[in-house]
Amino acid sequence: MKEQREAFRSHMQAALDEARAAAARGEVPVGAVVVRGGQVVARAGNRTRELSDPTAHAEVLALREACRLAGSERLTGHDLYVTLEPCPMCAAAISAARIGRLYYGADDPKSGGVAHGARVFSHPQCHHAPEVYDGIGAEEAELLLRGFFAARR
Repeated sequence: MKEQREAFRSHMQAALDEARAAAARGEVPVGAVVVRGGQVVARAGNRTRELSDPTAHAEVLALREACRLAGSERLTGHDLYVTLEPCPMCAAAISAARIGRLYYGADDPKSGGVAHGARVFSHPQCHHAPEVYDGIGAEEAELLLRGFFAARR
Protein backbone atom coordinates (compact mmCIF):
# COMPACT_ATOMS: atom_id res chain seq x y z
CA MET A 1 0.00 0.00 0.00
CA LYS A 2 1.34 3.40 -0.98
CA GLU A 3 1.77 5.89 1.85
CA GLN A 4 0.38 9.34 1.10
CA ARG A 5 1.80 12.38 2.79
CA GLU A 6 0.39 15.84 2.85
CA ALA A 7 2.90 18.22 1.26
CA PHE A 8 4.25 20.81 3.66
CA ARG A 9 3.09 24.30 2.85
CA SER A 10 4.51 27.14 4.85
CA HIS A 11 2.21 29.95 5.91
CA MET A 12 5.07 32.15 7.06
CA GLN A 13 4.43 34.63 4.24
CA ALA A 14 1.02 35.40 5.79
CA ALA A 15 2.70 35.95 9.16
CA LEU A 16 5.27 38.23 7.52
CA ASP A 17 2.40 40.22 5.94
CA GLU A 18 0.98 40.72 9.45
CA ALA A 19 4.43 41.80 10.69
CA ARG A 20 4.69 44.39 7.92
CA ALA A 21 1.22 45.71 8.80
CA ALA A 22 2.27 45.97 12.47
CA ALA A 23 5.36 47.97 11.49
CA ALA A 24 3.19 50.32 9.41
CA ARG A 25 1.13 50.96 12.57
CA GLY A 26 4.31 51.75 14.54
CA GLU A 27 4.27 48.41 16.36
CA VAL A 28 7.22 46.04 16.65
CA PRO A 29 6.94 44.00 13.43
CA VAL A 30 5.84 40.59 14.62
CA GLY A 31 3.07 38.67 12.90
CA ALA A 32 1.34 35.37 13.57
CA VAL A 33 -1.17 33.11 11.87
CA VAL A 34 -3.05 30.07 13.17
CA VAL A 35 -3.59 27.31 10.63
CA ARG A 36 -5.89 24.28 10.63
CA GLY A 37 -6.12 21.81 7.78
CA GLY A 38 -3.87 23.94 5.61
CA GLN A 39 -6.09 27.03 5.96
CA VAL A 40 -5.34 30.21 7.89
CA VAL A 41 -8.10 30.58 10.49
CA ALA A 42 -6.74 33.60 12.41
CA ARG A 43 -4.07 36.21 11.90
CA ALA A 44 -2.67 39.12 13.86
CA GLY A 45 0.23 41.49 14.27
CA ASN A 46 1.48 43.15 17.42
CA ARG A 47 -0.93 45.77 18.84
CA THR A 48 0.54 46.48 22.28
CA ARG A 49 0.80 50.23 21.72
CA GLU A 50 -2.47 50.61 19.84
CA LEU A 51 -4.43 48.74 22.51
CA SER A 52 -2.31 49.91 25.49
CA ASP A 53 -2.07 46.22 26.36
CA PRO A 54 1.23 44.50 27.15
CA THR A 55 -0.36 41.13 26.33
CA ALA A 56 -1.42 42.16 22.80
CA HIS A 57 1.41 40.24 21.14
CA ALA A 58 0.70 38.82 17.68
CA GLU A 59 0.62 35.24 18.98
CA VAL A 60 -1.84 35.98 21.78
CA LEU A 61 -4.17 37.93 19.51
CA ALA A 62 -4.13 35.20 16.84
CA LEU A 63 -4.72 32.50 19.47
CA ARG A 64 -7.64 34.45 20.97
CA GLU A 65 -9.33 34.78 17.58
CA ALA A 66 -8.74 31.11 16.68
CA CYS A 67 -10.17 30.03 20.05
CA ARG A 68 -13.20 32.27 19.54
CA LEU A 69 -13.82 30.75 16.12
CA ALA A 70 -13.29 27.20 17.42
CA GLY A 71 -15.51 27.82 20.44
CA SER A 72 -12.84 26.32 22.66
CA GLU A 73 -9.79 27.32 24.67
CA ARG A 74 -7.92 24.40 23.09
CA LEU A 75 -6.65 24.38 19.55
CA THR A 76 -5.66 20.77 19.04
CA GLY A 77 -4.99 20.12 15.37
CA HIS A 78 -3.91 23.73 14.82
CA ASP A 79 -0.46 25.07 13.95
CA LEU A 80 0.99 28.50 14.66
CA TYR A 81 3.36 30.45 12.43
CA VAL A 82 5.07 33.46 13.98
CA THR A 83 7.85 35.64 12.62
CA LEU A 84 9.84 35.85 15.86
CA GLU A 85 10.62 33.30 18.56
CA PRO A 86 7.77 33.61 21.08
CA CYS A 87 8.47 35.24 24.43
CA PRO A 88 7.79 33.26 27.64
CA MET A 89 4.25 34.70 27.95
CA CYS A 90 3.37 33.68 24.39
CA ALA A 91 5.04 30.27 24.76
CA ALA A 92 2.87 29.61 27.83
CA ALA A 93 -0.25 30.64 25.88
CA ILE A 94 0.78 28.35 23.00
CA SER A 95 1.13 25.48 25.47
CA ALA A 96 -2.22 26.23 27.15
CA ALA A 97 -3.93 26.32 23.74
CA ARG A 98 -2.44 22.90 22.89
CA ILE A 99 -1.04 24.07 19.54
CA GLY A 100 0.31 21.06 17.65
CA ARG A 101 3.19 22.65 15.76
CA LEU A 102 4.97 25.96 16.21
CA TYR A 103 6.88 27.40 13.26
CA TYR A 104 8.89 30.54 13.90
CA GLY A 105 11.27 32.70 11.94
CA ALA A 106 13.91 34.76 13.71
CA ASP A 107 15.55 33.73 16.97
CA ASP A 108 15.16 36.12 19.90
CA PRO A 109 18.21 35.68 22.18
CA LYS A 110 17.15 38.71 24.26
CA SER A 111 13.49 37.94 24.96
CA GLY A 112 12.74 34.49 23.52
CA GLY A 113 11.04 31.83 25.58
CA VAL A 114 11.40 28.75 23.38
CA ALA A 115 15.06 28.20 22.41
CA HIS A 116 16.42 31.02 24.59
CA GLY A 117 15.70 32.39 28.04
CA ALA A 118 12.95 30.58 29.89
CA ARG A 119 12.68 27.65 27.42
CA VAL A 120 9.06 27.20 28.51
CA PHE A 121 8.39 23.94 26.66
CA SER A 122 11.29 22.13 28.35
CA HIS A 123 10.02 22.69 31.92
CA PRO A 124 8.41 19.78 33.77
CA GLN A 125 5.51 22.11 34.66
CA CYS A 126 4.70 22.58 30.96
CA HIS A 127 1.52 20.57 30.30
CA HIS A 128 1.90 20.53 26.52
CA ALA A 129 4.86 21.14 24.23
CA PRO A 130 4.24 21.58 20.52
CA GLU A 131 6.58 20.33 17.83
CA VAL A 132 8.88 23.29 17.17
CA TYR A 133 10.39 24.26 13.82
CA ASP A 134 12.61 27.35 13.77
CA GLY A 135 14.29 29.41 11.08
CA ILE A 136 11.27 29.46 8.72
CA GLY A 137 11.50 32.82 6.90
CA ALA A 138 14.12 33.93 9.41
CA GLU A 139 16.07 36.18 7.06
CA GLU A 140 13.05 38.25 6.03
CA ALA A 141 11.79 38.46 9.63
CA GLU A 142 15.23 39.61 10.85
CA LEU A 143 15.42 42.27 8.11
CA LEU A 144 11.99 43.62 9.10
CA LEU A 145 13.00 43.84 12.75
CA ARG A 146 16.42 45.39 12.06
CA GLY A 147 14.92 47.97 9.71
CA PHE A 148 12.19 48.87 12.18
CA PHE A 149 14.61 49.45 15.07
CA ALA A 150 17.26 51.18 12.92
CA ALA A 151 14.66 53.74 11.83
CA ARG A 152 13.97 54.57 15.49
CA ARG A 153 17.57 55.14 16.58
